[in-house]
Amino acid sequence: MTHPDLVFQAHRAIVDGVEREALVVVADGTIKTVDVDPGALGRAPADVPTVTLPREVVLLPGLVDTHVHVNEPGRTDWEGFASATRAAACGGVTMLLDMPLNSSPVTTSPAALDAKLTSTVGKLHVDTGFWGGAVPENLGRLRELWDRGVFGFKCFLLHSGIDEFPPLDRAQMLSAMAEIAGFGGLLIVHAENAETIDAQTPPAGPDYEGFLDSRPVAAEVRAVAQVIDGVRRTGCRAHILHLSAADALPLIRDAKAEGLPITVETCPHYLSLFAEEIQPGATHFKCCPPIRGAGNRERLWEGLRDGTIDLVVSDHSPCVPELKRFDTGDFGEAWGGIASVQLGLPIMWSEARRRGMGLPDVVRWMASGPAEFAGLSDRGAIRPGARADLVVLAPDEAFVVLPERLQHRNPVTAYAERALAGVVTQVYLGGRRTGPDLPARGRTVFRDHAATTPAPAAETGDRS
Repeated sequence: MTHPDLVFQAHRAIVDGVEREALVVVADGTIKTVDVDPGALGRAPADVPTVTLPREVVLLPGLVDTHVHVNEPGRTDWEGFASATRAAACGGVTMLLDMPLNSSPVTTSPAALDAKLTSTVGKLHVDTGFWGGAVPENLGRLRELWDRGVFGFKCFLLHSGIDEFPPLDRAQMLSAMAEIAGFGGLLIVHAENAETIDAQTPPAGPDYEGFLDSRPVAAEVRAVAQVIDGVRRTGCRAHILHLSAADALPLIRDAKAEGLPITVETCPHYLSLFAEEIQPGATHFKCCPPIRGAGNRERLWEGLRDGTIDLVVSDHSPCVPELKRFDTGDFGEAWGGIASVQLGLPIMWSEARRRGMGLPDVVRWMASGPAEFAGLSDRGAIRPGARADLVVLAPDEAFVVLPERLQHRNPVTAYAERALAGVVTQVYLGGRRTGPDLPARGRTVFRDHAATTPAPAAETGDRS
């Protein structure tokens, strides 16, 4: 048996969906044993480095964030692998999946994936995988990216915001679904209906209500119905991204009851923010689909409670400050996206505890749920055989969000000056501490772990 190299003694740990005492033994980056029997904390192996945690903190599995726009290469001034993964580590995220846009090139070909991999060299503070993109130009060739280890394919049903990542029309979406179903893949969908949105008055000026009216609930509901119909026709596994409209939940419940292979996520901003509080010109709140009313927010929480919504991920989508048009406050011109990969855990814990839910719920939504969704069988839980990706959280400590202190590349956040509960005090990646002031030890991770590798060496770019 491999000799252990680290032991955690935790009075409080989230194991098997409950909070309990646990002795966690780590060797070679993997959890070897988890002892939760009475008296376990007195049975630590001798002569092994031990992390003894105080009673006021809780040991969690590292979070898995499957929806992060890193934007590198091509738009590294918006974010980048170094800053995004530093921020992720500070927020307790130990594994993220990078979206195929808004980098340049977009990840719609093997060559673009190679450019993405090259841009990670020496920069990863957490483990990182990649989504491919499904666009009209690469339909019929999606298998090339799947065989390279992407976790699935993202598509839009309306303009994505950048011309180099065009949407799929209804026929093209069905074609992509049939192709992806043929090799057992996954399609993830930005579900807003283009025709519905095109029929609205375009947003202009500082009025948030005008922006909200331009992206109506009906646009999401119709798009979700279109995706469900496509799943029913093709058998393709599909996932609804960043659901904001609670009116779509009955459709999703019915589809799941029918046995269709469909999952859905929402995001911290839809579960914590609400339209009624957004002031004129406050474009740091702009995202697509939009933040809706407080009543809608509470219905999304009900969707989490009953399991209709499977996971909560950040949709971290930053940009340079000038693109938010703080000079004019124009919601029509401002870039849509909220940067929150560092803040998701405290946001969700702050909101969950107010509603009588616990840390096991947060772990299910943000660690085990996303890991299961992405097929990362060795992530998202404290159990033997899992990666020793662990987070120490002080749940009763609080802090105020100061944008200039975030690790995001640009100090723009919708949570500025908000008080949040839950302070991440330590993060371990494969049993070794990680953080902004420590070496970048993250790895690139590919689907089914077939090509999991250390991050490329900075001087050679070697992926081996």
